[in-house]
Order: sequence, then C-alpha cells, then structure tokens
Amino acid sequence: MQGTLREIDIHTIIHLIECGQRTGELLIESSTGKFWFLFFDNGELIYATDTDSNLTRLQDYLHGLGLDHALDRLSSSKLGINVLEYGQIWALLEANILSPDQTKSILEGTIREVLFDIIGLYQGTFVFEISTALTPRLTRFKFSQISSQYSQQLQTWKKFYPVLQSLDQCPILLDREALPHLSAWIDGKTTLRQLTRYTGQDISQIGQQIYDAIALGQVTINPLALSAPQQVKVQSPRILCIDDSVTICRAVEYILHNHGFQVMAVSSPTKALSLIFQHKPDLILCDITMPEIDGYELCGMLRKSSAFAKVPIIMLTGKDGFIDRVKARMVGATEYLTKPFGEKELLTTVEKYCKR
Repeated sequence: MQGTLREIDIHTIIHLIECGQRTGELLIESSTGKFWFLFFDNGELIYATDTDSNLTRLQDYLHGLGLDHALDRLSSSKLGINVLEYGQIWALLEANILSPDQTKSILEGTIREVLFDIIGLYQGTFVFEISTALTPRLTRFKFSQISSQYSQQLQTWKKFYPVLQSLDQCPILLDREALPHLSAWIDGKTTLRQLTRYTGQDISQIGQQIYDAIALGQVTINPLALSAPQQVKVQSPRILCIDDSVTICRAVEYILHNHGFQVMAVSSPTKALSLIFQHKPDLILCDITMPEIDGYELCGMLRKSSAFAKVPIIMLTGKDGFIDRVKARMVGATEYLTKPFGEKELLTTVEKYCKR
C-alpha cells in the first residue's frame, strides 16, 4: 500500500492498517522531506519514530526520569532485530535500569510525539510494507481509540499561534516563582518538545501553560532559537545500502541518516542497479547472499564500469569465513563487514572510506 497524502489522509491510512490487522512498517514522508516510521503488530501501534531523533529523544526521556547516564551503562548494541532507539530501550529494560512501567511510558511517549506530528499532514507520501513485528513487545495502541485526542491536541496547539509557532522554541523564565513544576528546566535552551518529554505531559498541556505564562509576563520566548543564522550546508556523502533484509536496510538507513549521511536502502539488487547509475553514490554497502544477483556478481559488474571502478564497496554478510573474504577481494570489494555489526563499527568503516 502506497500513495500520496492528497489522495488519502493519515487517519484513513492507519485505520485501514488497523482494520486489516496488518503487521509491518508505515513510512511517511512530508513535502519538506521529513520522515516518520510507525510499526504495527496485527493492526496495533507498538512503536513510532522519526529519522532525526537518533538517541537524543531517548536521552531526554531518561533525563526526565533522573537517568542521565543510563545509556553509558550498556554494552554496545547490535544491529539486526530492532531500530537503534527501540533496541536501546529494551536493553535498558533487560539490564533492570528501566522498570516495565518506565519502559512502557517511554514507548507510549514516542508514539504520542509522532502521532501529533503527522495527524495534520496533508502533503507528502506514504508506503506500508508488510514485515515481521518488532520484538519483544510491551506497548500496544489501538489508533481508533486514541485518534480523537490527537486531533483535539492539534486544534488546541493551533490556538497558540503566533505566540507559539514551533515545538523547537525555547521559553525563558522571567518570574522565578512562576511554573514551579517546569522552572527547573526552563532555561532558554530547553525546547517545548523537551519539556513534554521531561514531564510526561502532552504538547497541548505544556503549550497552554507557557502560553498563559507569556500573557502574564512571566515567560518569554528565546528569540535566538528562531533567528539563529543558518549554516552553509555542505553536500553530505551519498550511501547506498543493498540488503534483502528490510530490517538491516532500515537499521543502516536510520543510523547513517542521523549521522549526516544521505542514505538510500533497497532490498532488490536489480532495483539497486538502476539507482546506482542514476544517483552515483559515494559508497555502497552490499550484502553477499541475495536473490537474483548475489553481492559478488553485483560488485564485479560495477568494477567493470569506469564510473564505479574506484567507488568504495563494503560487502555485508552473515558469514565470517576466510573464503568469503578472499572472494570479496577478488571481485574488487574495498572492505568486508560481518553481520551483526555494531553502530560504532558501521560508522567507523563508512567514515574511513567516505570523506565528508
């Protein structure tokens, strides 16, 4: 299922997934190029994220719980089963750093954030892919039971305009006696979005309190947060990941995107060929064992083209044998990365062969 948001709205898309009891991933892209992922199990929402959060969102939730250094206590996670943030949340639960109730609260918060952001979208595209559910599972939402509250929150938020224009605005406290339950965090650097994460309140509640305090002269908005000069954008390296595992594609895409790379991930090697010649990536991550065309054959084909003779090609495989490494070198592979690999290992390899 795929299409544009002009043809069908977010409510209808999610209701169709719920009524069909579908399991898989819903990708939504706005007209401005922002991405969100929603994960379903038998039609119920179990997790949602965007591609800009990396681990900063989770760190905010942990800060609100007084667990600022919790992530430092974990051993390095592996890519494969879950997206990065989701995997870290469950690792914190398994390590007894988070309680089941805290884990559920954080996962519910991630879903609330994304639903608030996407409910009002009417321009963009969507794709729903059937896949296995994220595991293990704790939180389940029936969208039909909660959809009305997000529409109400959005309508309430719109009433604050133009005093409040963005969730990225940072309030400044003018009266130290005002908003005692928020004053510890209102410092001119903490955004409205972060205040919702720290307190567990929804954005309309936080917005109402800040809006009322501004009217009373107790709070103002940091003007630098809106008028900061834009930095000159430097073209980031283009990475293409080819792997018949949709989970690996999503995990690699998620991590590299959040570290400043342009990332395309495809599970079909034949489709990847057309993308390679069309977009001319700066680095290619390629699985070895794939249907239609295996990684060795694909790498050999590219090395015969003068346009891709020197493009770094990193072979991905679940095997760890000497023969596979020799074959990869013989067909012209630049490097060899064994799955499952950690985030640090992936980034180190990509940075090594892909100059910023």
